[in-house]
Amino acid sequence: MNSRSWWLMISVGLGILLNPLNSSMVSVAIPRLQQVFQLDFTQVSWVIFSFYIASAVAQPVMGKASDLFGRRKIFLTGLCVAFAASFLAPLSPSFGWLIVFRIVQSIGTSMMVAVGMAIVRVHITEKQATALSVLSIFLSGAAAIGPFIGGVIIHWWDWHAIFFVNIPFVAVSFLMAWRTIPKDDPRAAIASNMSFRNWAQMIDVTGILLFTTGLVALLVGLLSAKSSGHISWLTVTVGLIGLIFIWAFVRHELQTTSPFIPLRTFAHYPAMTWVNIEFMLVNVLYYSVFFGLPSYLQMVRHVSEFQTGILMLTLGLCSLVVSPLAGRWIDQSGAGPALLVSAILMTLGSVWIVSLNQHSPVISVCVALAVFGISNGLNNVGMQAALFKSSPKEIIGVASGLFNTSRYLGTILSSLLIGIVMGGKFSFGGFRVLGLILTGVALSLVVMSLRRRRSGQMQE
Repeated sequence: MNSRSWWLMISVGLGILLNPLNSSMVSVAIPRLQQVFQLDFTQVSWVIFSFYIASAVAQPVMGKASDLFGRRKIFLTGLCVAFAASFLAPLSPSFGWLIVFRIVQSIGTSMMVAVGMAIVRVHITEKQATALSVLSIFLSGAAAIGPFIGGVIIHWWDWHAIFFVNIPFVAVSFLMAWRTIPKDDPRAAIASNMSFRNWAQMIDVTGILLFTTGLVALLVGLLSAKSSGHISWLTVTVGLIGLIFIWAFVRHELQTTSPFIPLRTFAHYPAMTWVNIEFMLVNVLYYSVFFGLPSYLQMVRHVSEFQTGILMLTLGLCSLVVSPLAGRWIDQSGAGPALLVSAILMTLGSVWIVSLNQHSPVISVCVALAVFGISNGLNNVGMQAALFKSSPKEIIGVASGLFNTSRYLGTILSSLLIGIVMGGKFSFGGFRVLGLILTGVALSLVVMSLRRRRSGQMQE
């Protein structure tokens, strides 16, 4: 790759790291937010849910918007939105306002993640797995340093400061992106001149509203039932409303000419369907550990925020080291072997979590963090490479959006899983149950990886 490609990747990387940076910092802030706003674990989990629900909706929308209005324009706009949210969130007068600004922040960072991947796919045509591994370094690096930064900041300046740390990244990324990202195709101006009605129809506002309403209602119903300790008519009604809206969403997407999530596309490209399913399960595993272990360390083992941040470095640093090695391996051997090794490692890591007890040395938690960090480094590159192989170039914007939607659906499910298992209070017993569930999910990924390997051999 030439120097222009490297500078392009750096400018994109500084933008897309904002998403994992903000999700990782807040994982350490959960106990502090509980204390400040006087909320139980399930309620404060909405600071996670809101971010990822908004991301799940925004990713495919912004992927499609980039195809219509131009990738450079969407990327730069996302940086401006992220800047505004990062400045206003620390000034939140209540938890409700904090959720609002987290949603805005999620939308801004989502504009960069899906579009950033598409920019790399279109403008860097050689050694794409290597290019993806560079972006994974930014993603993994943000995940690595996020808990540590969050722990240090909360220890010295409280939770407000975890938002201000975004501002220098936004400023540098904006200046570099302005200079390095190629200008948009002039044909994008046609989409910019559309009427609001035509724009809304092309983006599929109806589908977005049905999807968002259904997902939020279903989550509220499930979490309310677990938090209250019993199932009431209200929680059942809310859950059923969610299911009805999701059913209406599926029906609408199959009938509309410009769907928010093109469900029929999955039927035409079954390999892409399996990639998205696997990626969703991978993120259920990874983020269950990512959000579960900090709470376990602080609430069960009574480890400080600062020490928790240092221990969580193991997860991100292992991912950071493995990502470039994974890029070279996948360039030579394809994604299959790396994804199989990753699935096996996640199975072993989940079993290790189950084996922990209340008297295990705290440092033993680093074993699980290291195993999941290595598997995450393999998955970050392997899953994206598998997507590129299974998706036609002409729909890469939508495909990248769908891929990242799978990421955030997996993250939402991980938060939901933790909320259901733990209820209002994080406990050691719940943590062990969580490990058993994760073992089952990891074994299913081993089966899927073996299936891909066999189907690849048959095609050869």
